[in-house]
Amino acid sequence: MLGISACLGGIFCRYDGKTQKITELAQLVVENKAILVCPEVMGGLNTPRDPAEIIGGDGFDVWNGTAQVLTCRKVDVTAAYKAGAIAAYQKLKAAGVTHLILKERSPSCGSSQIYDGTFSGNKQSGVGVATAYFINKGLKIYSENNYHRLLAKE
Repeated sequence: MLGISACLGGIFCRYDGKTQKITELAQLVVENKAILVCPEVMGGLNTPRDPAEIIGGDGFDVWNGTAQVLTCRKVDVTAAYKAGAIAAYQKLKAAGVTHLILKERSPSCGSSQIYDGTFSGNKQSGVGVATAYFINKGLKIYSENNYHRLLAKE
């Protein structure tokens, strides 16, 4: 069983109310080979919602208490991001998920790149809040950019 970011599986849960559906990944859900999670929604955030970025580092820094997640209106949503990561992990663990395909550049799910916290569209190396939590729990992470490597192993 795989875990997939809900937006990649066709759920309209992105901050802007849209989806980033990849048909091949959505089909895995239909075939009961994958489950969907959206840590942001699972943490209690609405859809749509104000864009948010990690300020002061990446997801690991959020868990270490040296960075936070703020919306473009400077509302601190760090607690919701952390709660969503924990809730998503519990769902994934219960389903026996060990590998995930997550949405790159997301403040929750980014696996190698996130936005730099300036709301300017600039990117930096780093991981999202949920991704950091999942990595610390031993899950293997892929993104929409490299998931074919994972599926080739299946």
